Amino acid sequence: MLRWLIGGGREPQGLAETIGEEQTQNPYTELLVLKAHHDIVRFLVQLDDYRFASAGDDGIVVVWNAQTGEKLLELNGHTQKITAIITFPSLEACEEKNQLILTASADRTVIISLNLEPSDIAMVWDCDTGRQVQKVSCFQSTVKCLALLQRLDVWLSGGNDLCVWNRKLDLLCKTSHLSDTGISALIEIPKNCVVAAVGKELIIFRLVAPTEGSLGWDILQVKRLLDHQDNILSLVNVNDLSFVTGSHVGELIIWDILDWTVQACERNFWDPSPQLDTQQEIKLCQKPNDVSIHHFTWDEENVFVAVGRGLYVYNLQMKRVIACQKTAHDSNVLHVAKLPNRQLISCSEDGSVRIWELREKQQLAAEPVPTGFFNMWGFGRVNKQASHPVKKQQENGTSCSLELIGDLIGHSSSVEMFLYFEDHGLVTCSADHLIILWKNGERESGLRSLKLFQKLEENGDLYLAV
Repeated sequence: MLRWLIGGGREPQGLAETIGEEQTQNPYTELLVLKAHHDIVRFLVQLDDYRFASAGDDGIVVVWNAQTGEKLLELNGHTQKITAIITFPSLEACEEKNQLILTASADRTVIISLNLEPSDIAMVWDCDTGRQVQKVSCFQSTVKCLALLQRLDVWLSGGNDLCVWNRKLDLLCKTSHLSDTGISALIEIPKNCVVAAVGKELIIFRLVAPTEGSLGWDILQVKRLLDHQDNILSLVNVNDLSFVTGSHVGELIIWDILDWTVQACERNFWDPSPQLDTQQEIKLCQKPNDVSIHHFTWDEENVFVAVGRGLYVYNLQMKRVIACQKTAHDSNVLHVAKLPNRQLISCSEDGSVRIWELREKQQLAAEPVPTGFFNMWGFGRVNKQASHPVKKQQENGTSCSLELIGDLIGHSSSVEMFLYFEDHGLVTCSADHLIILWKNGERESGLRSLKLFQKLEENGDLYLAV
């Protein structure tokens, strides 16, 4: 039984029931609904083992306790939607270092300077006190992404240009105007380089730190990679050797992180069978918006890819798809994450959150060829299909399967993303303005029983009852 707790403050406000008891492998049977936002909640970021922050189109950042669902802080300062958020540790000399939150927004203001066009704003917050540390207002375009380079102790903002900043929010250097499309994603790679996704291009930049011979920072364009046929939507590091990109038309490219060459490429996500001819491939191809790669996650062996409405598991060593669910959801999958025990979680525009398990396929033995009367007269239908299970598995390139083990029903609109806490469950955010904290029902029941016994023991009631 799923227990629905409506929250948002210090105490739950209501109780209801949903989801049946048939999902025996789904541990998340209790949920806490958190209310604080007034518009689409697009971002969740983990601050530590028990806190997270949420942000979205209402321009508000809210800090929550992941264990209790208590709202700890509400950070107001932006007047329009937040477009990017990252965290980084403070360098202040104190015993307990504070975590800072950096947010970028689509604020349009004329307060900054009459000589500039309306600008976007970035802010830095102290998430322990809610104090606004600093504010920058000199951007000439919407900042779509932020990246922290801890080793160099700088952070980057990506819009129509690429800017490099220090922790004091001083602008160290910037590129010239790159594109009206703007930078959609940024990652750090070795040799003081970063990769920026700009439309269908990847641009490699190298950061040059000050030396005795130079007074300031510089950023140099090193190389442009033009292998994608359409706009790049996803860009992530998967290990020390590779990074991965995904495009609007379903292209997955794995790149060497040192020399920036293509290690592998996969474009046939609508059907992983390697034996399709050209005509079959055209018939099976979905519409471009159905194969857009919106998000990646990964482990040591595989890249888990959200492609249109489906989920695909791409093995890095075999360089092929080993498992897929072509219609994992009814609408586009927006976010995917790896859980322990070979489990995967995904969320979609259709408002659903689903848990999957990656399983090895069982080898099926061929059926015996029938003999006798029917076979003699040519009614050999079973004969024609005798080795069909084995043949089908050999033709199909998948060696694993994704099995649905949990369906979390709670949101009424598109689920944008989620976070996983090992001890406190899952957190999801949605276009319905809500955040839901999904709890392991068995674990929570045990904790409540333990607290009850502790309270009885403290009051002496436990011994009286005995």
